[in-house]
Amino acid sequence: MPKTDPDSPNLSFSKGERIAKWLARAGVASRRDAEKLVSKGKVFINQQQITQPATFVSNNDNVYVNGKLITYPEHSRLWRYHKPVGLITTHKDPEGRPTVFGALPPNMPRVISVGRLDLNSEGLLLLTNDGSLARQLELPSNHWVRRYRVRVFGHIVQAKLDQLKYGITVEGIHYSPIIAKIDSQKGMNAWLTVSLQEGRNREIRRVMQHFDLQVNRLIRIAYGPFQLGSLPKNSLDEVSGKVIREQTGKHIPLSRNK
Repeated sequence: MPKTDPDSPNLSFSKGERIAKWLARAGVASRRDAEKLVSKGKVFINQQQITQPATFVSNNDNVYVNGKLITYPEHSRLWRYHKPVGLITTHKDPEGRPTVFGALPPNMPRVISVGRLDLNSEGLLLLTNDGSLARQLELPSNHWVRRYRVRVFGHIVQAKLDQLKYGITVEGIHYSPIIAKIDSQKGMNAWLTVSLQEGRNREIRRVMQHFDLQVNRLIRIAYGPFQLGSLPKNSLDEVSGKVIREQTGKHIPLSRNK
């Protein structure tokens, strides 16, 4: 890597896209983590070190992170994935458990998940090659409803579940309003439809446990406007750019080769 020259006039910073957003779209890291890489001096444009996240990069620039040339990010893409039980939503697991990303087809580009589903949960997981799109889809300000089919074991009455629509605090953690309806019940087992907007880690399991209900199956069937539908387990279905634009208002830029 050439010597650092942060004041070089040859850097094409006047037009293009902010470097952190560009790196997020390239799948290098989230925008926040990309900003950290920049501030630590790990990012070079045209072999010149940069340290300001406000730096712009154009289509004709070469970007390096830790000495590696980063491929220009292709247009934003989004997939629906039917996650089965037994996969963890992470790229690397220190315990060696199988991961969502290890189960994807070998021809898939590098993708990240929109939120997570834990090891024992299944259903709809959105995947994207664009870190900024993932962040946008996760924003609470979208007010997007996450909907689940949940099977529980225990004594249950609708009146108790109705209390959740006002929110609830469990072990010092406050959860926003949850809508839970009994769909069917046989003995001590019941199927519920549970809708929420927040989607904190293990939220449904913890709230149900607070009511002495044991969750023994949890399936996410919708994330905002995106539905699981009849998508088979461990299968992918790419969302069209038109649908992404309609549902998010996001401009889908063309790749360098288009």
